[in-house]
Amino acid sequence: MSHVPHELAEEFPDKVQQIHDLKMADAHFAKLADEYHEINRAIHRVETRVEPTTEEVEHDMRRKRLQLKDEIAAILEKAA
Repeated sequence: MSHVPHELAEEFPDKVQQIHDLKMADAHFAKLADEYHEINRAIHRVETRVEPTTEEVEHDMRRKRLQLKDEIAAILEKAA
């Protein structure tokens, strides 16, 4: 269990400017980034026991975060 948030800037440290630029220029990318941020924060609250939940719900949240991260990574790779 990690108590460190998985922010996009930490996940893609070499693509921080590209993430910012895409968020400004691409509404779909901005929506994905916002969804990632929301679910990432929710997972962090679960991990730190601020908002406990079931293992199943936590697992589903982690799966959704990974799906969003993969989609964001694909867009970053395509835009590079």
